[in-house]
Amino acid sequence: MSLAIELAYLIASILFVLGIKMLNKTQSARKGNRISALGMFIAILATMVQIDAISLVEIFACIVLGSAIGLYYANKVEMTKMPEMVAIFNGFGGLASFSVALSDYFLRTDVNMESIELVTVISIIVSVFIGGLTFTGSLVAYLKLNGNISGSPITFKGQHPINLILFLGFLTAAVFTVIDQTDPILIIVLIAIALVLGILTVIPIGGADMPVVISLLNSYSGMAACATGFILNNNVLIVAGSLVGASGIILTQIMCKAMNRSLINVLLGGFGQTVNETQGDGPSISVKEIGVEETAMLFDGVSSVIVVPGYGMAVAQAQHVIRELMEQCEKRNIDFKFAIHPVAGRMPGHMNVLLAEANISYDKLIEMESINDEFPNTDLVLIVGANDVVNPAARNNPQSPIYGMPILNADKARTVIVSKRSMGKGYAGVENELFGYPNCLMLFGDAKQTITKIVSEMKEM
Repeated sequence: MSLAIELAYLIASILFVLGIKMLNKTQSARKGNRISALGMFIAILATMVQIDAISLVEIFACIVLGSAIGLYYANKVEMTKMPEMVAIFNGFGGLASFSVALSDYFLRTDVNMESIELVTVISIIVSVFIGGLTFTGSLVAYLKLNGNISGSPITFKGQHPINLILFLGFLTAAVFTVIDQTDPILIIVLIAIALVLGILTVIPIGGADMPVVISLLNSYSGMAACATGFILNNNVLIVAGSLVGASGIILTQIMCKAMNRSLINVLLGGFGQTVNETQGDGPSISVKEIGVEETAMLFDGVSSVIVVPGYGMAVAQAQHVIRELMEQCEKRNIDFKFAIHPVAGRMPGHMNVLLAEANISYDKLIEMESINDEFPNTDLVLIVGANDVVNPAARNNPQSPIYGMPILNADKARTVIVSKRSMGKGYAGVENELFGYPNCLMLFGDAKQTITKIVSEMKEM
């Protein structure tokens, strides 16, 4: 039986690796997700046959309940709320590891009243720290994304010294926990500090940095699961946690590069504080507005189009009508592509998910590095709800909070049309210089409604 279980864990681990590998490409992402799910199913079955403390009926009831809740919210959630859902999932992952570590600690100390193995007690401490921090940090990220608390940085005097003192306090309590493992007061101190640190390290994060936060918290949840694997002496949990933790860190590095931030900046917390400025010292931006009919005529007369999607597209649910626009352009033999910025939206891959939902071919979605050189030779760029990721201030204005951030070179196209509800600023809270450029035209209104009208006009041409 032991050999069969280890073989099942090995197969599950291989499926995890293959699944994550397939997630690297949009064409194979769905298949990779199914393969990873199959691996998890095998791992769960192999674990269930080893449990004798509770009955299989109780385990099955929990699986059914959890699956029902997951299916309900997965079907109910809107695409615009997907970042919040990912954030809360990260939090639940951290909470699960946190809870397992605590239950294992109290079970061992209450039953045996003797010292726990050094590796196990260190794993418990690590799992409590990372799991607790991930849980409360993810809750704060969820509330920020959901608008329940301000998305702007929340800071106060002495914030970083307080964080450092709390961290040193956790290390001190951890050392005493290793020395005296049966003192429940010490573990309660560890719990409290971990939960408070999770809040304090995420509340000062604001602006356009939320994709980095989500990917980092995802990595944290994986590391917490890995530590829990050592507690339970479960190899497949160690492998799965390591994969999630490593892939999350890699994604965090990609996000940091896209946001022009260092990884150490992220790990220390308190990054991404935007400057609340009106930029009123410079000249006011004078914009040129365009109507639906003129926009349709422009589309009808070009040979190449690049669409830059952003969070506004998600809010307007405009991805399906954009697909109709693409179909009308392709009937006219117009080259039609999508430029995807790594941090467009509120989480990594947000725009890819939205466009895939509208059955837009994966080969139409071009990453920033591959498409930036094409903008100068493009007749028309349509920006739908994107703001900070196309703001030339990132290249031109050293005083801007987003200076140095890699952006899509949409401003270099022959003509740029920006679909926006109003002249509101982006998530970073800075004014977009592009709106005043001579080649930029503003198409005001709800993106779904205005693009629907454009499509109707083109059909009549």
